[in-house]
Amino acid sequence: MSRPAAPSRRSLLLATAAAGAALGLAASPATAVSRPFGRYGSPRARRTPATLYVDPHGRGDFTSVQAAVTAATGPGWTLVLAPGTYRETVTLDSTRTGTTWIGAAEDPRATVIVYDNAAGTPRPDGSGTHGTSGSATTTVAADGFTAHRITFANDWLRADHPEYTGTQAVAIKVQGDRCAFHHCRFLGHQDTLYADTRDLTHLARQYYAHCYAEGDVDFVFGRATAVYDHCHFRTLVRTDLAAPPYGFVFAPSTAAANPRGYLVTDSRISSEAPDGFYKLARPWVPSSDPTARPMLTVRGTRLGAGLDAVAPYANMRDAHPWQEQRFREYRNTGPGAAVTVPANRPQLTRAEAAVHTRAAHLGDWRPYARP
Repeated sequence: MSRPAAPSRRSLLLATAAAGAALGLAASPATAVSRPFGRYGSPRARRTPATLYVDPHGRGDFTSVQAAVTAATGPGWTLVLAPGTYRETVTLDSTRTGTTWIGAAEDPRATVIVYDNAAGTPRPDGSGTHGTSGSATTTVAADGFTAHRITFANDWLRADHPEYTGTQAVAIKVQGDRCAFHHCRFLGHQDTLYADTRDLTHLARQYYAHCYAEGDVDFVFGRATAVYDHCHFRTLVRTDLAAPPYGFVFAPSTAAANPRGYLVTDSRISSEAPDGFYKLARPWVPSSDPTARPMLTVRGTRLGAGLDAVAPYANMRDAHPWQEQRFREYRNTGPGAAVTVPANRPQLTRAEAAVHTRAAHLGDWRPYARP
């Protein structure tokens, strides 16, 4: 629908990836060029038979992530990704349960999976365009997926294709239950992080800890029961719009029967944009589920000045007012959290807050517990 601030965002991403790779390779003798997998060993010294090593420079079992995923049939595989930029699309289907991907460098900037499809990008076979889901650089349909220290990105730019109306460009779509991301990064503009489910009846609990996500329009969205714990969300500057809002951080589409939607806790939201140019959220009631009642709870989180404190929520469609959805806040701080018009930002009571916790959202699954 609009253009990003500058066409240099792609080159900035790649430069950051290159710098991160250099950091990862120079961090210690264990991550020298001859041993790109650091403390995770090498293809000749695997910890288990179900471990595959991926290195774009040919020093592992495979040079692409998708090739390793295809080879790792069945559940329980671990992929160790050497520092580098993997320019490809990757799909982990629902049969590959219990899979773990590990970025071998300590810095998630060092290991980047990136591509540049948008919803309006024509499919190679000429059968139309990709659509929002098809634009995803990475798609995770399997349950029990875990990722550590990896950057998932979509560097498609609106400025390259001003004729496109489908400007959604997903970095990752996650549909599985018990999927966890630790110290990962999600980079894009519109629809960056798609935290969803496989279908309306599927419960998909997802946990994002110490992660970073950036974008402009609805860049964290979907139907999952997702907890964002100690995460950093950053809104991007735009030069194609003269007036606010530039966009929306969250756009949940929680099914009406699901008592748990998105929970943001102990996190922060910052901005490159002018003060007040972003909304915190708007509800997404998709045509595939017109009875959805989007749910978002933001608690203990610092909300920066880039957010509109007076009217932090907006409608996506007038037929589904945000006031009729399940949007709540609790003990947030920062200039974007000021309660100037109480009706515009509903607050949890202390008793209600006691049941809006990561433990309540995730149930018997505790990915945050120390082993």
